[in-house]
Amino acid sequence: MPAPVALLADIGGTNARFALLQDGVLGPTVVLPVADHDSAAAAIRAALAALAPEAPPRRALLAGAGPVAGDRLTLTNGTWVLEAATLRRAFGFDRVGLVNDFEALAWALPHLGDGDAIEVGAESAALRAPLAGAPVALLGPGTGLGVAGVLPAPDGLQVLVTEGGHATLAAANAREDEILQRLRARFGHVSAERVLSGPGLVDLHRAMAELAGRTADCATPDAVTKAALHDPSCDARAALETFCAMLGGFAGNLALTLGARGGVYLGGGILPHLADFLAASAFRARFEAKGRFRSYLAAIPTRLIAHPAPAFLGLARLLGRGG
Repeated sequence: MPAPVALLADIGGTNARFALLQDGVLGPTVVLPVADHDSAAAAIRAALAALAPEAPPRRALLAGAGPVAGDRLTLTNGTWVLEAATLRRAFGFDRVGLVNDFEALAWALPHLGDGDAIEVGAESAALRAPLAGAPVALLGPGTGLGVAGVLPAPDGLQVLVTEGGHATLAAANAREDEILQRLRARFGHVSAERVLSGPGLVDLHRAMAELAGRTADCATPDAVTKAALHDPSCDARAALETFCAMLGGFAGNLALTLGARGGVYLGGGILPHLADFLAASAFRARFEAKGRFRSYLAAIPTRLIAHPAPAFLGLARLLGRGG
């Protein structure tokens, strides 16, 4: 039996996903909770025990939700630190590559097939088409908020890796001013990730409940979304509606900043479970609500990634490029 070509990993703040790529074919995925493992090495060991107990791969390409500096990747919302040299020694890999998770996701965009992305704001979708050869923006709330860009380049495309989720979040109206002021009193700096992420949704729910003179009754992102979807009159529903609206405003800012006339794609772990809610929310209206540049943004499509494991598509592409 030939050895697998490579171990691929998509490591977020909550879950780490592993799969083997052999002869261009992706095998089954193993999902491991990050909190159940003290280190990336421990999780890799568990994944290899399940995926390749007899013939471990010689290469690994690992994507993680954090910045990469040289051969070191540190999870922004976790304790794991991945060092390529350490992992090579520990597992006998010939080569270990480390990339940001949204870099991997960005490389997947050209390989999404029919049905792998859903138009958000479909009432005017027929009027929008991506501008060929134009930049594309990518963002996605999960445990954090990932942001990346895809730029045209002589050899096809270039991925712009950013930490845009940590840029200061702007309010668009007096109500959002009050919310952000409340959050600033608690946290100091209020980044986009502080609100537009799973933990951020909980903080948003708490701030809005406190402004209404009540105590927040949901302590986890799942609790907020479940309550919001089942009770239109609850505080959680108002929080999720505000979350979608502010996400639209942030996405519009990103589209303007990158000149993303090729489209804006939405990824991350939260939105695929909220596709209908997102489509019915103020997301698209706020995306376009940029004054004199409303018509500029109205022509830009916004699409929710529906592929179940898109980062692996990008990792396979990077591996083929020698990543």
